[in-house]
Amino acid sequence: MFGAEAEFFVFDNVSFGDSPNESFYAIDADEGRWNSARRENNLGYRPRYREGYFPVPPTDHHQDLRTEMLLTLEECGLTVESHHHEVGSGGQGEIDLRYNTLQRSADAMMHYKYIVRNVARQNGKTATFMPKPIFGENGNSMHTHQSLWKGGKPLFFGDGYAGLSETALWYIG
Repeated sequence: MFGAEAEFFVFDNVSFGDSPNESFYAIDADEGRWNSARRENNLGYRPRYREGYFPVPPTDHHQDLRTEMLLTLEECGLTVESHHHEVGSGGQGEIDLRYNTLQRSADAMMHYKYIVRNVARQNGKTATFMPKPIFGENGNSMHTHQSLWKGGKPLFFGDGYAGLSETALWYIG
């Protein structure tokens, strides 16, 4: 069984360009700590750099957006376990899918990314799974939980090191 936790950033503005003599990109997120000195329409409530793990609204600007993503994922037949803000300032989030077989989990991840990007777009935002879109900030990753089962019983549980079975230790090795 495999269960993935893919992280992503949600941006309010993305601009980029390249020509023979220059290239650039610029991103912005209302939630970004770099906007704390902005004078217009500034209500505060921005997570500090690398301290955004699990804030609640109003500091978490995307609680409702991730909920909409979650509901759309479930409408499409995927099972979601949870969602929350991640460490990064600037709108980093995570939605965790329920574990399944390797092939079904891989297929679900393709649907997941498609749905997250499109729900963000419908709300006038851009979602990205890029590994490191913001310099000096935590990047995006995808943790993958793994376990082996046989006959409805977990094969990783045992009486070895850290409560693991020999099968689990060999699997890790």
